[in-house]
Amino acid sequence: MSKHKSGKRLNKQRLMEMLQTLFRQNPNETFSFKQIFNSLKLSTHPAKMLAVDVIDEMAWDDYLSKVGNQGYRLNQKTQVQEGTFIRKANGKNSFLPDDGGSPVFVSERNSLFAMNGDRVKVTFMARREKHIKEAMVIEILSHKRDQAVGKLKVEKDYAFLVTEGNIFVHDILIPKKKLKGGKDGEKAVVKITQWPSKDSKNIVGEVIDVLGREGDNNVEMHAILAQYGLPYKYPKHVEEAAEKIDPGITPQEIARREDFREVFTCTIDPKDAKDFDDALSIRPLQPPLSRGGSKHSPSIGGDGGGLYEVGVHIADVSHYVKEGSVIDKEAVKRATSVYLVDRTIPMLPERLCNFICSLRPDEEKLCYSVIFVLDEDANVKDYHIAHTVIKSNRRYAYEEVQEILESEKLKIKNENHEDPYAEELQTLDKLAKKLRERRFKGGAVKFDREELHFDIDEKGKPVRAYFKKSNDATQLIEEFMLLANRTVAESIGRVKKGTKAKTLPYRIHDQPDPTKLETLREFVVKFGYKMKTAGTKGAISKSLNALMDSCQGKKEQKLIETVALRAMMKAKYSTHNIGHYGLAFDYYTHFTSPIRRYPDTMVHRLLTKYQDGARSANQEKYEELCEHCSDMEQVAQQAERDSIKYKMVEFMADKIGNEYDAHISGIQSYGIYCEIDENHCEGMVSMHDLDDDYYDFDERNYCLVGRRHHHKYQLGDPIRIKVARANLEKRQLDFALAE
Repeated sequence: MSKHKSGKRLNKQRLMEMLQTLFRQNPNETFSFKQIFNSLKLSTHPAKMLAVDVIDEMAWDDYLSKVGNQGYRLNQKTQVQEGTFIRKANGKNSFLPDDGGSPVFVSERNSLFAMNGDRVKVTFMARREKHIKEAMVIEILSHKRDQAVGKLKVEKDYAFLVTEGNIFVHDILIPKKKLKGGKDGEKAVVKITQWPSKDSKNIVGEVIDVLGREGDNNVEMHAILAQYGLPYKYPKHVEEAAEKIDPGITPQEIARREDFREVFTCTIDPKDAKDFDDALSIRPLQPPLSRGGSKHSPSIGGDGGGLYEVGVHIADVSHYVKEGSVIDKEAVKRATSVYLVDRTIPMLPERLCNFICSLRPDEEKLCYSVIFVLDEDANVKDYHIAHTVIKSNRRYAYEEVQEILESEKLKIKNENHEDPYAEELQTLDKLAKKLRERRFKGGAVKFDREELHFDIDEKGKPVRAYFKKSNDATQLIEEFMLLANRTVAESIGRVKKGTKAKTLPYRIHDQPDPTKLETLREFVVKFGYKMKTAGTKGAISKSLNALMDSCQGKKEQKLIETVALRAMMKAKYSTHNIGHYGLAFDYYTHFTSPIRRYPDTMVHRLLTKYQDGARSANQEKYEELCEHCSDMEQVAQQAERDSIKYKMVEFMADKIGNEYDAHISGIQSYGIYCEIDENHCEGMVSMHDLDDDYYDFDERNYCLVGRRHHHKYQLGDPIRIKVARANLEKRQLDFALAE
């Protein structure tokens, strides 16, 4: 019988000593509770419960580190660590360790005036009983950014910059002679020349650009870009380099390429698009003899047997933009085009993206293409990747294609429709639907997110807000782009067992966070839905899709979609392929948009090199570029969201006092976010407006519950609101509950 059979003799102190010995003797081992009970021969329930309490305390005291949900190991971290400082306006700053550990609280007095995103070195403070873990910044290793955007305050003897969102502890002092003509109340970009130190708490800077008066549309959009360190002007020397590029295509270049100029080809884009970086071509395959032996048509026997050749043609940016050139260096820095509500900040100079590389109709253009042979069920019978020359017959807007696909006339007789290419578009649509159906059968996750759009007048003022939903026309393009991206990734990544694949940037997407999936499952059970959280990747995504389908049109639909989205990981770029969970592809990359995304340009270049027999490229170099591109994508998305918020507030500014039907779109401890049903603008009802009770925030169930009257505000609930305030400076809409 175990000597610990009786829990009486085993006091807390003795058990702690036994645990310390176990972990010290096995410093690199991770133990589960079960393994600990077995190792220490704890067999009674009281002894086990006491052990669980002691282990919790040891983890709280940082003697042990928690690994995953159930594992513990000896904490071997040192007292001093490096990582990233996160500054919060409410003073709840934190330190994120480089090793991916949990964030640690840093009080203002221990922050050494570090700014948001700075690389810092900290020391962990000795833990006080029943107090949270704290860190103290002992050195700022590097500043994330040395520029700030804000409003100038110019007094008689001095000037300073008041920053947006109070990201700095103090306003930035500006010597009068460093104002660059900036006047009181104007928005400006300031470069910091002196950081706070023990001797002086001041931040000193100089104006490098005066943006102009607050409230002016251009000024506000430039301020959003500058706030994220994004460029709002194109450098002159880069534009000059683009001017020198010869757009002409020589006969020698055409001879080197496959010629698609005689094949029906079109572009399908939003109606306001200027850069067309992808085109589709289609033709039925005839018996080999009647084709005149065209060198780029795969040799398919028989009478064509319902076979189609579909070309996905992508602008050949890397033919014009050489690696390491002035234009390339600027493109690397930007890594992506940024799409604000009323403008595009392009990755490449305008002459390239809207003129030389853009696949405009009736112009000969150089492309990099994936050419497929598909049967009537959209099965890929053959494919090859080639440099091509095309001539687009027609530039379509999504709306036009949608109209053609929906046209009743089309169902009766094609000749009645004025569009000469209706039949080709219909065939492409039919093939795309088969591809889409197969993708979802294979376990792709269905998330048709609606996007908020604005119609803007010539002064940049929003006149209408609406949601853009995907339709057959957008899905047609999407399916062929997915097919091309997947095929390119497979062509490099899928190699024989035991062979190492050559370096390629992949677009990867990890499986959902298991704990968030479990939260989702517990949450949807309350609405009567079932969901799998364990099993194969495919089983989980099929279960997710079934959930999405069954909540369609119900009042909880938006709510469930939101919670499900939160469980999903973010897609990113990496040379280490783990597949794409959301699309259910084992191999996926970005090949189809080199005009507006740098990873696509990298893929084009590597593919060309590999086709010419080159060895695998340096993985470290490309992994670094992938990380940079992933970061810049996030920054661009934040700027985009801010521009939408700004336009939302501007759109509602003349509607103060109006009442609207809305639904609860978000719940936080400080209030409830509500989205107006008719125009989708979102604002917040603050906690202090919910003055009929004391509300508790139930984070797991996304609701606020009143203590006395038990009134519940739940995500997705309908609510009647009144527009209270529209603060353009803070990009914030405040709502009140309607009486």
